[in-house]
Amino acid sequence: MSVLVAGGTGLVGSAIVRELESRGESVISVNSKVVDLLDRKATFEFVADHKPETIIDAAARVGGIGANNTYPVDFLSLNIQIQTNLMDAAHAAKIPNFLFLGSSCIYPRDCAQPIKEEYLLTGPLELTNSAYAVAKIAGIELIKSYRKQYGYKWISAMPTNLYGPNDNFDLENSHVFPALIRKFSEAHAHGTSVKLWGTGSPMREFLHVDDLAKACAVLLEKYDSPEHINIGTGIDVTIKDLANTVAAAVGFTGEIEWDTSKPDGTPRKVLDVTKMKALGWKPEITLQAGVASTVEWYKQNKMGK
Repeated sequence: MSVLVAGGTGLVGSAIVRELESRGESVISVNSKVVDLLDRKATFEFVADHKPETIIDAAARVGGIGANNTYPVDFLSLNIQIQTNLMDAAHAAKIPNFLFLGSSCIYPRDCAQPIKEEYLLTGPLELTNSAYAVAKIAGIELIKSYRKQYGYKWISAMPTNLYGPNDNFDLENSHVFPALIRKFSEAHAHGTSVKLWGTGSPMREFLHVDDLAKACAVLLEKYDSPEHINIGTGIDVTIKDLANTVAAAVGFTGEIEWDTSKPDGTPRKVLDVTKMKALGWKPEITLQAGVASTVEWYKQNKMGK
């Protein structure tokens, strides 16, 4: 099977590329240097020229609370353009299989927990990342619409918070997990304290990207439904506990300050992954093991660079 992975050098895409190649698949890894997915004409031409059997959309403009809150136009407009160009190009080339990857931020801010797929659009979104969420909801709807109008077996999956190698560790626009690793690593190296946003009380679920990649392979083999499907661990921790776990893995023993003037975001978010597990998949990497391996990857590949 030939698979085009959009966003193939990022956190999610690179893990999917590794997993598919380990299974002997022919993989076309795409990033902005290969083709600009914001360029509609170039996207159509690239997909038509390569004509893979499957496209996995792991390409997106992503960031943490600060970036989402500051640049909502970018997170809404650019993500809608990327996913729409790719899906429309896939349709023009009659690509039979398409997997769209979204985010668990699509669900209402004050959602019942654990979050089931059917809870989508049952309440207001978290305001700090509503633009990104709306873009991903639009992607789900476009997948469903292509299935309905043209009969494709295209699917959508909504992963929980992800972490692992090849993450974005830029403090200006990274997610909480890589930001913690960088902050604690630098503070440990320089003997300084660490200041973190919020109260540390929000609860979040974290999944290693290698487990996500295996889930994507299972979905391509077994899943065929217009409804999106959750991918996660079903287990959540407080941000404060996560911070302590990262600090221990780094070896940091200094002071941690919490800036309560900064937003916490959604109070709790843990996914119901009953449907995903029913397909025979379950996460294999524990949070402690995943934190340790990701910290080590950061030290080897990013620390001081």
